[in-house]
Amino acid sequence: MKNLFSAVLLLLAALSFTSCSTDDDPEVAVLGVWTGRSQFEGLARNAAVSFTIGDKAYVGLGTDGVDKLNDFWEYNPTTNTWRQLANFPGVGRYMAVAFAANGKGYVGTGYDGVNKLRDFWEYNPGTNQWTQKADFGGSARYGAVAMTIADKGYVGTGFDGNSKKDFWQYDPAADIWTQKPSFGGNKRLGASAFSIGGTGFLLLGSDNGTYQTDVWAYDPAAEQWTQRRDLVYYDDDNDDYDYDYSALVRQNAVGFVVNDKGYVALGNHNGSLTDCWEYDPTADTWTVKTAFSGASRTYACGFSLNNRGYIALGLSGTTRLDDLWELSPEEEND
Repeated sequence: MKNLFSAVLLLLAALSFTSCSTDDDPEVAVLGVWTGRSQFEGLARNAAVSFTIGDKAYVGLGTDGVDKLNDFWEYNPTTNTWRQLANFPGVGRYMAVAFAANGKGYVGTGYDGVNKLRDFWEYNPGTNQWTQKADFGGSARYGAVAMTIADKGYVGTGFDGNSKKDFWQYDPAADIWTQKPSFGGNKRLGASAFSIGGTGFLLLGSDNGTYQTDVWAYDPAAEQWTQRRDLVYYDDDNDDYDYDYSALVRQNAVGFVVNDKGYVALGNHNGSLTDCWEYDPTADTWTVKTAFSGASRTYACGFSLNNRGYIALGLSGTTRLDDLWELSPEEEND
């Protein structure tokens, strides 16, 4: 019997889940429960940013389809309430990036409808104040990715008139950007990134109209990118590998981390999606979770708090959304 590297094969055409091994394998339960939480209190929007500090999430910017927004909001999961904060001082924008490091939030790059941007700002939750910091070290761009590793921020890829594959490290203590090795895959727009432990992961997105299937891990100590298992269908009688991750391929998805597992959900692949996948970095395997309970969407934002994942906002067709959903990833559906 073949070893099972993927816990579940998502069969989109049949709208059912099947394991990726021989027919006599036992059925694997699909875990994860989605619960609607308090609606975002600002305008419905897409292409916003989010970061977390302590036990609270911070969400803002984006577009309502007409205006480029600069408001910011705090979400408290304990009370399930939103609170408006000081507005972001830079020009309103969407498709920006954000990360948190050393107890502060950082927001920058993006597009204001006319200009690609590279300014960066620091948010202090203790004083509810924004401070402008050193501009992003690379070119002005939008649609990039960001992640935090060991209290330093990392920003890369995106679009500055051409798709990009460069990566930059931000040191908050020194307020300095330093270019790091570009990752080994193609340039791309609308990728996803997250960090687990001391390793960053970059995947998905599109380049020249082609969805990308490669997954890369970044070790900041060695300054080295390593390719992980591709998001493809693989079945070879000459070895023990048997998996199908092809349904994961997409752009403009949500990514977050819960309990040292990475999660990718929603996004677009020839239409907006609702599926959700969990990544085990130790085994380099993906498992499908319960599909998202809200409307399919792209350009949503995601974050994690208290061993739960959250998805908010986004674009479903031509409708901009203001809902918030919580994922309990290991809970069984009734």
